[in-house]
Amino acid sequence: MTDQDRYIAGVPCWIDTSQPDPAAAASFYGELFGWELENVMPDDAPGTYYVARLPGGDVGAIGSQQEGMTGPATWDSYVWVDDADASAAQVTEAGGKVLAGPFDVMDAGRTAVCTDTEGAMFCLWQPGRHRGATVVNEPGSLNFNILHTHDLDAARKFYGAVFGWEVLEGAAGTWWVLSAYGDFLESRTPGLRERMAEMGAPERFEEVVAGINRDADDRPPGWSVVFAVDDADAIAARATELGGRVIAPPADGPWVRMAVIADPQGAMFTASRFAPENKDVQPG
Repeated sequence: MTDQDRYIAGVPCWIDTSQPDPAAAASFYGELFGWELENVMPDDAPGTYYVARLPGGDVGAIGSQQEGMTGPATWDSYVWVDDADASAAQVTEAGGKVLAGPFDVMDAGRTAVCTDTEGAMFCLWQPGRHRGATVVNEPGSLNFNILHTHDLDAARKFYGAVFGWEVLEGAAGTWWVLSAYGDFLESRTPGLRERMAEMGAPERFEEVVAGINRDADDRPPGWSVVFAVDDADAIAARATELGGRVIAPPADGPWVRMAVIADPQGAMFTASRFAPENKDVQPG
C-alpha cells in the first residue's frame, strides 16, 4: 500500500465492462458521462481496453469481449486484495468458484475471476502499477457496487469468509460493511465520522464497502454498479437519446433519486443522484 491509496483489502476498487463493440460503448459513455477514453492496449493487441477518465483521474474501463464469449455485456466489479492467490483459495474454500486465474495483467496487477456460492461473478485485484479508480462518488463516476442475491444468509457466510464483510441492515437499506475501512477513511479524512453523524447518516455508514439487494424475482444473482450523477432524470433521457434503454424510470429512494439503465449493448447500471431531502423515504 502507498500513502496515496484509496483502498484497503476487501474494498471494491475498479470496474470495467466487456462489450461486443467497445468503440461504440466508449462513444455512448463518453457522451453520457463526459468521459475521456484512451485505448491502452498495444497496436498489435487482439482487443481494446479503453480507460475512462474524468478530471482527477481514472474512473473505469471498457474492453473487448474475449473470443467466443456469449451473453449480454455486463459491468464487472474488482475487490482489492493483498494476495490474489490466497484470496482465490479462500473463494474455493468458502464454496465459490475460480473461473479464471489468478494471472498477471502485465505490471498492472494480478487478478482472478470468481463466483460466489450463488454464481454471482466478481474479480479479485492485487494491485501492481494500477491502484484502482482515482475518481469516485463524483458525477459520472462509481458510487456503489451492489450484490443482487436470493440468499442473504449464504452471501453473508461466503463474503464474510473471503473478505471479512458484515451485513448492516437498516431503514436506508442493506449494506456490506468492513470495520477497518471506517478506520482507514477516518485516518485519511479526520472528522469524517462526526460529520456523517451530523448529516443523519446511518450508524457505521462510513464502513460501507458495497450494497445488497435481496431480489425475489427471476433476476440471476450478480454484481451491478451505481454511477453518481447530477440529475438522474436528465441522464435517463440522454441515455435513451444515445440508444440505451431505461429499465426502471427515475424514482426516489432513501437519500437518492435513481434510474436503472441499459446501454445499447445490454450492460445495466444505475444512475443515482444524492438527495439528502429523501433521507426518510422508505425503500421501494
